[in-house]
Amino acid sequence: MLDAIDRRILGELQSDGRITNHELASRVGLSPSPCLRRVRQLEETGIIRRYVGLIDASAVGLHVTAFVRVRLDGQDDRHLSAFEAAVAEFPEVMECYLMTGESDYQLRVLVGSLAAFEDFLRQRLTRIAGVSQVTSSFALRPVVYRTAIPVDSAR
Repeated sequence: MLDAIDRRILGELQSDGRITNHELASRVGLSPSPCLRRVRQLEETGIIRRYVGLIDASAVGLHVTAFVRVRLDGQDDRHLSAFEAAVAEFPEVMECYLMTGESDYQLRVLVGSLAAFEDFLRQRLTRIAGVSQVTSSFALRPVVYRTAIPVDSAR
């Protein structure tokens, strides 16, 4: 179980992953050594999976976000595993979820242009064995985009 200090540590690290241990300790009300021990424990238990830099997609030429719903012609383990392995290899697929409802999967795809999306769709996604239907929607602009997990809400 996470206590209040662990939650504060997680909140601070999600705001600034490059914060020094000394500053982190100060913000969460610990001395540096116990703070570092807690961070290491959060890392070892897998609560903190990794540290990354968040990049502005538009600044690197990736202007198109598409949400793609995919239906497969079979929902057995073989079909699901084959699809999941294939899309895991596509760097354009930022997220992929197994879904309930009308589609089997929902993907968030990030590309530079509509032409690049068409190429991704026609040359890669629809060529995966078992894909029977694809429906796409395009994001006009982000309204809410978060990377921080609401650790205080998870009680």
